[in-house]
Amino acid sequence: MSRAPGEVAWWTSTYYLKPIARIATRARGYGLERIPLTGGCVLAINHIHWIDIPVVGAVTPRRLNFVSKVEALRFPGFGRYIAWYGTIGIRRGESDRDAVRQMRTAARNGAALAIFVEGTRQLSGRPGAAQPGAAMVAIQEDVPVIPVAVYGTENWRVGKPCSIAVGEPVRYEGLPKGGRGYKEATADIERRILTLFDWLADVHRRGRPKGLTPPL
Repeated sequence: MSRAPGEVAWWTSTYYLKPIARIATRARGYGLERIPLTGGCVLAINHIHWIDIPVVGAVTPRRLNFVSKVEALRFPGFGRYIAWYGTIGIRRGESDRDAVRQMRTAARNGAALAIFVEGTRQLSGRPGAAQPGAAMVAIQEDVPVIPVAVYGTENWRVGKPCSIAVGEPVRYEGLPKGGRGYKEATADIERRILTLFDWLADVHRRGRPKGLTPPL
């Protein structure tokens, strides 16, 4: 029986790409049980290196719909694959109403959106200022935000250990659906990611012991 393109992409990722990513990055996750296995949600993630995407995808327990720059979807061959996987392309630096509509629809329909909140990679090696996209989707669609920090990907090379820390899901249903609400939620998301990132830095200094629970 033939498979739909999305099923093929998911099957390929699960059985081939995830194991390769785990080996190449020695990926380890803390607090993964905080990611809901069903229902719409937004994973709000910091972004330092392109390898962040495979690291997060390798250790998370459910399929993620990544939000990526639209140029990635135009890359020959690879672009079609990640489109099948459910990646949503967004035009950076401008208002992209179609991408926002797709993000809201995905969350409303029960998908787990993975959004790199700064909008671009941070060359400083630390999380930067978060943009309001993740907060906006979460508030508009009344779904939880799961803050995620990625650490160890700066100056990545094959075999260098990388980790993610997952914070507690948080809802912003008490905030208004507008600029003020988005700004307040975004500041909170940024604070949570930075706290998780600094926690991971300490975990790496201690040799990445297993079984730890991230703060928040």
